[in-house]
Amino acid sequence: MKILFCTDGSKISFNSLKNISGWIKYAEIDTICVIDWTFLPDEISIEETGFTASCANVADTILDFAEDEIEKYGLKHGERIKHCGSAIDSILEQSEKEKYDLILMGSHGKKGIQKWLGSVSQEIINSSKISDYIAKEENIKKKLLLTTDGTKCSIEILREIIPCLKLEDKEIHICMVNEDPNLLFLDGTLDTNWLLDIQKQQQIYAARAINDIQMLLNEYSIKINETAILSGIPAQKIIEYSRINDIDLIILGSRNKSKLDRFLTGSVSRRVLENVVSDIWLARCKQ
Repeated sequence: MKILFCTDGSKISFNSLKNISGWIKYAEIDTICVIDWTFLPDEISIEETGFTASCANVADTILDFAEDEIEKYGLKHGERIKHCGSAIDSILEQSEKEKYDLILMGSHGKKGIQKWLGSVSQEIINSSKISDYIAKEENIKKKLLLTTDGTKCSIEILREIIPCLKLEDKEIHICMVNEDPNLLFLDGTLDTNWLLDIQKQQQIYAARAINDIQMLLNEYSIKINETAILSGIPAQKIIEYSRINDIDLIILGSRNKSKLDRFLTGSVSRRVLENVVSDIWLARCKQ
């Protein structure tokens, strides 16, 4: 697995590195540190202030520390990358240049107006075409929640990820959320028997989807601790489940919709990321 690790030198960014080291078996990690001076007023001459040299020295210190941390966690460090300018543009540019499997970042988990103004991690998720791993807090790297929507895309994502994970000593949860039929229609006079039949079919579909994941994990002799079929709004139910069970990592599948589609309609992954302290592995479907 080839990973692009994005760091600004903060503890939060290095939490993501420490956390993912408890889940993956092997990885080669390139580290990018962006010197972002886009906040400076136009009238300030960067060359005259010596800002360039100063920031380059800081970036080198951060990259040196990152290499030491990567080796400490038993992973392989790859390329060191320094960029100047916008952090978002630099990370996306680098991710498109190389064939990375994953972008690794920390998130400050901003609230209120700061959430609406956006963040580097959220913008990367919105624009990236490859999978992303986002961490906020250091955790015990023990409890994993695998989510599914029952589609072929969902199972193919897990089929690709599972062999790369250390799961022998983990607590594995599998969850699928059926949307409540009462929330899908505006007509309040729908036949009750028809709604009950829809719910029955949803249960059958969900059970089949969870069984597919169980069979996949059985191939690797991985024990499953708990399965759950929930009903309601998917993002809300995943958030509630992760809080109740103190989940450390949630793996969510994602289709590569356009950025405009994601902005207009929102997404389960975005809502979950904004409202949990768990790590999020947002795995992109390649189909």
